[in-house]
Amino acid sequence: MPQRVLITGGGGFIGRNLTRALIERGATVRILDNLHEQVHGRSAGRHRLGSDGEVVIGDIRDASVARRALVGVDKVVHLAAEVGVGQSMYAVERYVSTNDCGTAVLMEALIGNPVERIVVASSMSIYGEGLYRDADGKLIEDMPTRAGRGDGSSGWDPRDGQGRPLVPVPTPESKRPSLASVYALTKYAQERLVLLMAAAYGMQAVALRLFNVYGPGQALSNPYTGVLAIFASRLLNGRSPLIFEDGRQRRDFVHVDDVSRAFTLALEHPAAAGNVYNVGSGRHRSIREVADMLAAAMGRDDIVPEIAGKARAGDIRHCFADVEKIRAELGFTATSDFAHGLAGLARWVASQEAQDRVPKAREELEQRGLVA
Repeated sequence: MPQRVLITGGGGFIGRNLTRALIERGATVRILDNLHEQVHGRSAGRHRLGSDGEVVIGDIRDASVARRALVGVDKVVHLAAEVGVGQSMYAVERYVSTNDCGTAVLMEALIGNPVERIVVASSMSIYGEGLYRDADGKLIEDMPTRAGRGDGSSGWDPRDGQGRPLVPVPTPESKRPSLASVYALTKYAQERLVLLMAAAYGMQAVALRLFNVYGPGQALSNPYTGVLAIFASRLLNGRSPLIFEDGRQRRDFVHVDDVSRAFTLALEHPAAAGNVYNVGSGRHRSIREVADMLAAAMGRDDIVPEIAGKARAGDIRHCFADVEKIRAELGFTATSDFAHGLAGLARWVASQEAQDRVPKAREELEQRGLVA
């Protein structure tokens, strides 16, 4: 019998892509989404979801909506969440309410209507700084405060207690969380709540810690979404991408098609139950490098990024994925070539319109003293 899957937050970037992937595999998909304006724009509606899935428009925090969405469902993918490190540091109630109370409402609804498996989207943000190695070869999980905040004159990269530089290395799932933002705190609570409640009520649960997801379909007008979507919006409007710190901070970028495949495996693979997995490409690049590559892909390499020389509260320096666990246990390896993926993103962006809301977002952060 084909599986019936509910995707909370299914109208978003990852949700729409995953919906298509699951339908192609013969699944029946129901989408629950509130079509928030910041993500979907003012003209949001069912026609913009771009799928053949059944649509329930409502808020995950509404218990009656959650119960209705779960009727007849075999499995759940929980994507519904407010996204953005910077905004979470002042819209605290909104992030905690949506991400954590929303998850609590969903899990409570599942008590009366249990499913076989639930897969929750966690985040690389829970790690805070990634894993480092010091000059003596020792792995460092608990990062000292970086000296380079402010004017960056002493360097942005972390150093040990003796002032020696630390070398970033791939971050495994075993690294202790270091919650540097309200967003990270809420994502960790989501992950733990789903795993705890599922085990208590005889359901299987899987948490996927997503790294920097990119690809066609991102919310270009949301200034708190993924960095490549923000850069693309700026470039589309003929403006310089804004890069905090010095641009040499390193991240792992993974294409949305690979992410959808990881969710599909997490829904189906017997070994996944009860586990937490990083979902990344296993490669890392500097933010300045990806800004330059995207500008070239969009034919706007005449636009030079603006290097802010400042950091935002909640920012971390380096974090990229150790992907050995998901490869060994689920057989997952990201296969999308980054340059090819950027070219596809650029082609899609060229057909879009985007409001550049970065100046307003920057102003909101600076007014609250969250940029230094």
